[in-house]
Amino acid sequence: MMFDRLIAQEIREELAEMPSVAILGPRQVGKTTLAIEIAHGQPSLYLDLENPEDFQKLSDPVSYLRVHADKLVVLDEVQRYPGLFRTLRGIIDEGRRKGRGNGRFLLLGSASNDLLQQSAESLAGRISYLQLTGFTPQEVEAETGDALKALWARGGFPGSFGASSQKASTRWRNSFISTYLERDIPQLGPRIPAATLRRFWTMLAHTQGELFNASKLASALGVQSVTISRYLDLMVDLMLVRRLEPWHGNVKKRLVKSPRTYVRDSGLLHTLLQIPDYDRLLGHPVFGKSWEGFVIENILGYLPATVRPSFYRTAVGAEIDLVLEFEMREYWAIEIKATPTPKLQKGFHIACEDLKVKRKWVIYTGEETFPMGNDITALSLQSFTEELKNYLS
Repeated sequence: MMFDRLIAQEIREELAEMPSVAILGPRQVGKTTLAIEIAHGQPSLYLDLENPEDFQKLSDPVSYLRVHADKLVVLDEVQRYPGLFRTLRGIIDEGRRKGRGNGRFLLLGSASNDLLQQSAESLAGRISYLQLTGFTPQEVEAETGDALKALWARGGFPGSFGASSQKASTRWRNSFISTYLERDIPQLGPRIPAATLRRFWTMLAHTQGELFNASKLASALGVQSVTISRYLDLMVDLMLVRRLEPWHGNVKKRLVKSPRTYVRDSGLLHTLLQIPDYDRLLGHPVFGKSWEGFVIENILGYLPATVRPSFYRTAVGAEIDLVLEFEMREYWAIEIKATPTPKLQKGFHIACEDLKVKRKWVIYTGEETFPMGNDITALSLQSFTEELKNYLS
């Protein structure tokens, strides 16, 4: 099963404007397939830096890449060769002097923080970054409730969503989790027992959307709090877990300081919790938080770097699930409800007053758009993302 990736055109536009573009995303999310599609129809070269033969070709990267100066060079798993970025800077600058500036390199990476730090130091002004998430409702044409439920239940990884059956999808996700823990993470360097990291990942699934409590998790795993924080940093870096920071500012209220954590892909969340399908999800305690995480991931995938996401919560219970802070301190408040008949608590209204939000939304599981009073609009996830895209365009 194949689907159009809406981000493909955005990547082509970035390549027309910049010498190099980095696509960040977890393994198996479709980076390689997308890059090959973008390179199709033009002179190009693909190198997988986890392949020893391809890695060896770059033993003298300047000489090798100079031979292919007329091609778009796709470098997969580029974080495996951290010293390459300095070399790319020289090649890009040389190309600019010779009249070939943009569209030189398409870099693919599965670990964001290291890649961002390494590339930002060497390629400042020569690279732009795009993050590839799992399939979105727009990409799979989830125009109806059933299609959206399938995406929510299976998650957005192509191998999971496009599987021939629910059982095949579950097998794919189980294999993905095992491979990440037993092979991929050790290849990146951390020497953490796979069983320990699986327990930690599962604990995060059980506390989906809750405040991160390092001490509680450390006690359960028999390690120190600083170790738990290191585990979380790793899972965030691999783009498997979302760390949503609390809003901080001067509202003369006592605000919570701990982040919330979410397993980013809803399908992986359900597999970690042994939820086999949508029907079982309906009766599970994680149902509401699963929908919350699914909605947040789909919204954040559209945000430019200039928009700051957070959540708002005071010590006395005033709360907003997701706050979007645009330029000039303009705030949108988003409440997320896993029900076709959403109702709001007093704490949401108080929080909106605290922040003086400009627009207030409730994203629910229904398909109609309707007013809820107090300038609040209830709408579907698909309708909200259209509102957001139109506002940002």
